[in-house]
Amino acid sequence: MHPIFLRLGPIEIRYYALMYVISFILAYFIVRGEARRRKLFAKPDDVLDLLLLTIPLGIVAARLYYVAFQWEWYRSAPWEIVMVWHGGLAIHGGIIGGIVGLFIVSRWKRAPFWRLADAVAPALALGQVLGRIGNFLNGDAFGTPTDLPWGIVFPISSPAGAAYPGLPLHPAMLYEAVGNLLIFVLLWRLRTRLARPGFLSSVYFMSYAVVRFACEFFRGDALMLGPWRAAQVASVALIAGFGIWLLFGRLWRPAA
Repeated sequence: MHPIFLRLGPIEIRYYALMYVISFILAYFIVRGEARRRKLFAKPDDVLDLLLLTIPLGIVAARLYYVAFQWEWYRSAPWEIVMVWHGGLAIHGGIIGGIVGLFIVSRWKRAPFWRLADAVAPALALGQVLGRIGNFLNGDAFGTPTDLPWGIVFPISSPAGAAYPGLPLHPAMLYEAVGNLLIFVLLWRLRTRLARPGFLSSVYFMSYAVVRFACEFFRGDALMLGPWRAAQVASVALIAGFGIWLLFGRLWRPAA
């Protein structure tokens, strides 16, 4: 396991960053196709504007969310805040940033918010698959020690190896990658069904809540909110709760 994809003198290209670049490229083609099918934008370039706004907002929010839970450490090493290649992007923060970006674009481009969110949902799920593969190659978002035959001993130079040197760990990031891949397949199959705007988004929110809540039991680097795992609290309060509200409160409401 080697986190560096390519080294050219002092310049390093890491697999972690490479996975994000690939996910952004795939997101462009997926969202462009869905936006065209749903007739969301007046111009093809509007999709690029969407991604150029939501992706940076998502990354910044994901980093700030993570830093907020680790502030005691980052306060003593503030330069590490910008070093995202060392790990530390929280998906719940990224979702919040992405929602803000979607709202701005929906107003800017006069595209219906929920139809736009439904167009983005499959790309988001696929991006999370690649992101977790990047976590695996980087050795972060790791699991707890295990005696199971698929336990992985990470290099001592990785965050996982530094936390649990020489111990086989649950590949928690790969568990979640598989779960996210199943979510992507589900969303891709459902995307052409006739449904109210917001249906695909509600399926994403609730299915990801289940996947993340379950995978969090195996995480060895969980962010904590008092005695609770922050990701599980966020999954229930933000994603599952929001998804259930969207599905039952909005989508099943009789048409006016």
